[in-house]
Amino acid sequence: MDIQNQAVLVTGASRGLGRALMEAFARRGARVVGVARDAKALDAAVAPLKARGLAVHALAFDVGDKQAIYPLVGAATALVGPLDVLINNASTLGPTPLPLLLDTACEDVSQVLEVNLLGPFRLTKAVAGSMVVRGRGLILNVTSDAAVSAYPRWGAYSVSKAALEHLTRIWAAEFEGSGVRLLTVDPGDMDTRMHADALPDADPATLAKPEDVAARILALVEARDTASGQRFEAAKWEAA
Repeated sequence: MDIQNQAVLVTGASRGLGRALMEAFARRGARVVGVARDAKALDAAVAPLKARGLAVHALAFDVGDKQAIYPLVGAATALVGPLDVLINNASTLGPTPLPLLLDTACEDVSQVLEVNLLGPFRLTKAVAGSMVVRGRGLILNVTSDAAVSAYPRWGAYSVSKAALEHLTRIWAAEFEGSGVRLLTVDPGDMDTRMHADALPDADPATLAKPEDVAARILALVEARDTASGQRFEAAKWEAA
């Protein structure tokens, strides 16, 4: 996929992998809209990129809010045109320290699913129709090894990511032949605030930098042999 001049939407863009992806795509010549709940943090992330002349825009929305989805997509389209790439990166762990499932409130599980599963589902519904009409598009869902491994205390997050991965496969099957691809990518353990919240005793020196992972994901997106519905691990891809 040629990223030059593509319209890209990245959720969870105020920090971590989302911010790194926003910059990586913009540096490659894409027109990028970054989305996050915290307007101040998002503006702080976007400002230095704009100062370098990159085509980056900031929209403060909560992807876990059902009523925000169509206004979000409408505002993004007004800024960069019909979306060619949607990156569902925004995620929440739920309460930290991470509780056992027996100690997890139903409301907390519901909130994790709203952000990690229903947010990507609703955004895909909102943008995929236009992609199908144009015969092209990419929707990339960021997952985790917690989707495939049963780690104690990761229950709500793990369930949300496992469901997201299967949702991606179903979308891929339903869009087969349309020109719209859906992929999941596991970025691995990164030096981010979310990782520190989940595992505060982890040594940051042992963790991947979000910028390096974003470069690998960009290489994955640009590759020609990534069939729709596949799951990838970013660590196994080399940046160009």
